[in-house]
Amino acid sequence: MANWEPVLEQVMRERSAGLLAYARLLTGSDTEAQDVLQDALVKSFSKGRSFANANTAEAYVRRAIPTVFIDGLRKRKAAQRAHDQVVDVEPHQPDRAAVLDVRAALTRLSPRERACMVLRFYDDLTVPAISQQLGIAEGTVKRYLSDASARMAEELDTVADWSDGPTSAPVRARAAAKPPITGAVR
Repeated sequence: MANWEPVLEQVMRERSAGLLAYARLLTGSDTEAQDVLQDALVKSFSKGRSFANANTAEAYVRRAIPTVFIDGLRKRKAAQRAHDQVVDVEPHQPDRAAVLDVRAALTRLSPRERACMVLRFYDDLTVPAISQQLGIAEGTVKRYLSDASARMAEELDTVADWSDGPTSAPVRARAAAKPPITGAVR
């Protein structure tokens, strides 16, 4: 038996009712008071602390109870503030039609082009990482990404330009035919 265990047993046997009543005054709840007392006991007797007698141990636990109670309040308030901030943010609602269009455009790509696109934009892998995962040259990955991006941009009627660094492949979608300008002032 560790040298602190007899003191802890004596405090629990002789003083736990008074300590629990003290914690209940702070918390206003029996169950919360039990939790606070338990945490205060752990805090007091942890890290190899030893007390000469039950009086010293009780005084230490009694001083720890308000600290544990206030720490718990702070944690709950911080958690509530964080929750309130998250709850106030509107959840992201993806444009269902756009998602379906992208999925359809992906299915019309070759399997290698589709794999490169998914690894690049869904898994957020770099060109070297895609090259390594698929076992193909980086230049081949860049070519697949360029071709696939151009095809998807054309199908989705958008411009593909995702050049963000030395490991990405520049992509240029073919220019869509511009409608003739009518009614121009000379």
